[in-house]
Amino acid sequence: MARLSAPADQIRIAVVTVNYRTSDLAIRCLEALAPERALLPKLKALVVDGGSADGSADRLTAFVAERVWTSWVTVVPLELNGGFGWANNQAILRLLKDEEPPDFIHLLNPDAEIEVGAVKALLDDLLAHPLAGASGSQLLSDTGELEGSAFTFPTLLGEFSRGAQTGIIDRLLSIPPVALPPASDSVDADWVTGASVMFRTEALRQVGLFDDGFFLYHEEVELMWRLRRAGWMIRHVPRSRVRHIGGAATGLQNAATSGSSRPRRPAYWYESRRRFFSLTRGRAAAAAAACLWLMGYVAWTVRRVFGLTRGGSVKRELWDELRLVIPWRRDVPSESTRWDEPRSEIPAWMSRK
Repeated sequence: MARLSAPADQIRIAVVTVNYRTSDLAIRCLEALAPERALLPKLKALVVDGGSADGSADRLTAFVAERVWTSWVTVVPLELNGGFGWANNQAILRLLKDEEPPDFIHLLNPDAEIEVGAVKALLDDLLAHPLAGASGSQLLSDTGELEGSAFTFPTLLGEFSRGAQTGIIDRLLSIPPVALPPASDSVDADWVTGASVMFRTEALRQVGLFDDGFFLYHEEVELMWRLRRAGWMIRHVPRSRVRHIGGAATGLQNAATSGSSRPRRPAYWYESRRRFFSLTRGRAAAAAAACLWLMGYVAWTVRRVFGLTRGGSVKRELWDELRLVIPWRRDVPSESTRWDEPRSEIPAWMSRK
């Protein structure tokens, strides 16, 4: 803890970026990150390629060498696409076993380009709040519009609301909004975007790393749930601004929090949602969440009969909910990784297949 009272230019920060077939974006991400080293000279970056098998790792390695950035950027190729949490875990485990491990670890998506000062703003907020375990950036769309970046945890009533798709029910049941309203100053949140989030190393040592039973989606929410349960604060820092192309690697743009206009969610989104409820509130609550969504869907159907709905996004989710959530399948216990464990060859979700 003594090091954390040192000036910002003496604090070690590691930025971890997980690439999967988005090397062009990862290069732009590094180019935007490079000027930040003028503010944070001990900043280093670790770019993990998650088994892209498209030449991404070679291209990124060549780019780093061409820019003569090998003193602060390391490219680590993985053999398989093990998912967001597992790939980040491999990087974090490597970092925490260094002779001089980082004081803070900043996870930054390859489709995210920081504005100058964005990393330092996250660090400054964590230094100002010693009980904060993580701080997240404000995301901006390609056109500069604010995107949802700080959120409340998913709730059972929220699942009913997600099925019903109406603000009237939210107001009647006093269901809080999923995304917090835009803020000008830093605020506390339940969880913040995993596209640009800085973790305090001490907090990760205490609660563990990502649960690699998730493939993609909700893994950062579950990790921040554990941080909150352990007494750590989660902070949203609007001064840290990051331009974001959501869902660039998956084709699913902001599916977890967006409105009715969105592409169809993949199967693993529903599996991750179910796993989140199972791990945080128990299997019975996870089953109840699925049933409440179905009740909300019935309410949506009634409204549609009377011409009170605007779209069909909920209707097309019915089969996915029935197929992937409601027929209960037993989830394994938490697969969160301890910081001192060896790096794994295969993620937990894949070993269960």
